[in-house]
Amino acid sequence: MVVQSEGMARQEVPKGNLATPAFLALQDGSVYRGYSFGAQETTYGEVVFNTSMCGYQEMLTDPSYAGQILVFTYPLIGNYGINEVDFESKQVQVRGLVVREHCPTPNHRQSTSTLDHFLAASGIPGLTGADTRALTRRLRLRGVMMGILSSKMTPREALNELSRLPNYNSTDFVREVSTMQTYARQTPEGRHSYHIVVIDCGLKYNILRLLNQLDCLTTVVSSATKAEEILVLKPDGLLLSPGPGDPSHLPYLEETVRKLLGRKPIMAICLGHQIVARALGARTFKLKFGHRGGNHPVRDLATGRVRITAQNHGFAVDPGSLDGGLEVSHINLNDGTVEGLSHRGLPIVSVQYHAEGSPGPMDNAYLFEKFLAMVKDAR
Repeated sequence: MVVQSEGMARQEVPKGNLATPAFLALQDGSVYRGYSFGAQETTYGEVVFNTSMCGYQEMLTDPSYAGQILVFTYPLIGNYGINEVDFESKQVQVRGLVVREHCPTPNHRQSTSTLDHFLAASGIPGLTGADTRALTRRLRLRGVMMGILSSKMTPREALNELSRLPNYNSTDFVREVSTMQTYARQTPEGRHSYHIVVIDCGLKYNILRLLNQLDCLTTVVSSATKAEEILVLKPDGLLLSPGPGDPSHLPYLEETVRKLLGRKPIMAICLGHQIVARALGARTFKLKFGHRGGNHPVRDLATGRVRITAQNHGFAVDPGSLDGGLEVSHINLNDGTVEGLSHRGLPIVSVQYHAEGSPGPMDNAYLFEKFLAMVKDAR
C-alpha cells in the first residue's frame, strides 16, 4: 500500500502535553501529520469538513456527526473555549477532530473548559498542526473517505487496519444516537398551546428550545417507536429530526412515517426530510463531499427569495424520483440539489437544511412558525 505523506502546516512545535506527533491517514493512502491533543487514542471514521468560522462546540455535540472525523477549514479553533450553554446533545458525537491550529488558552466570559480538556474528558482524539487546506482540497476533489487518526500507530499500520474496518455507509448510526427513553420538555411558563412529538433520529437541542419558545410542549421518542405508539400520545403535530448516516438503512423509520402521513402535520429536517421523501417513493443519493457550513444559499421557488442556511448532510433527495404528490420547494444555489419539499395534498414542511441553525444563521426559524400554522389549521 502506498503511503503519501502530506507533511504538516508550518507552526512551532507544541510544548508539554501537545508535543506528541500524530497523523490522519485517508483510505487513498495520503497522510496528514501534526500533533495530538484531546485524548491520546486511535479513532476512525468518515472524514468530512465544515466551513463555518465558529460554533465548534455545537458541531462537536451534533449527533449528525456520529461516525465521522470532523475537519475545520477555519484555521483557529478553541479560542473561546467550552461553555455550559452551547451543547446540542449530552455528549461529543464526532469520533475525532482535525484543526490547523488549536488554541490552548481560550478567552471568553462563559468559558468553563478548554477544547483540549473537553475532548480528553470525552475520550475523543484531536489533531492540530495539520495542513487542513490541503486536506479539504483532497476531499473536495476525490470525495469524502474513511480515515484513521492516531498518535500510537504508524501510517502503514493505520492504513492496513483501515482496510479491515466497516465503511461509514454500511452502518445505521441513528440507532446509536437516538434516545432510549421517551421524555418531555415543557414551555418556560409551564403552559402550552400545542403538543409536538419529536422523533429522535439524532436530535439537536435547539429544535426543542425553539418549539418550547413557540408555546409547544415537546415529547421526544426513540426512532424505533411505532406509529401506533406515537398516536397514543395524542400529538398536535410531529417533527422528524436531523440525524446521521445513510437514509437507505432506515426502512423501519420509512414505515413509521408512511403510517403517520396525513394523520398529523409533519415537519421534517435534514435526515427527517430524506425519510419523508423515501416514505413517499423518492430515492436518495450520496453527495461527493456533502454540505457542511453556515453560509449555503437556498432559493424558495414559490417566492424567489434567497436565504442563507446552516447545513450538515452527506445525502440528498433525487428530484427525478419524486412521486406521491411531492414537489421541490427549495433548491441549493451552489449545486442545484433539493433543499426542500412540499406536498400537493398533505400538511408537510420538509427541508434539507437546518432551520434551527445552531451554529449558523437563524434566518430560517420562521419555518417552525409555518409548521405550527399547519398544526393550528389541522385542529
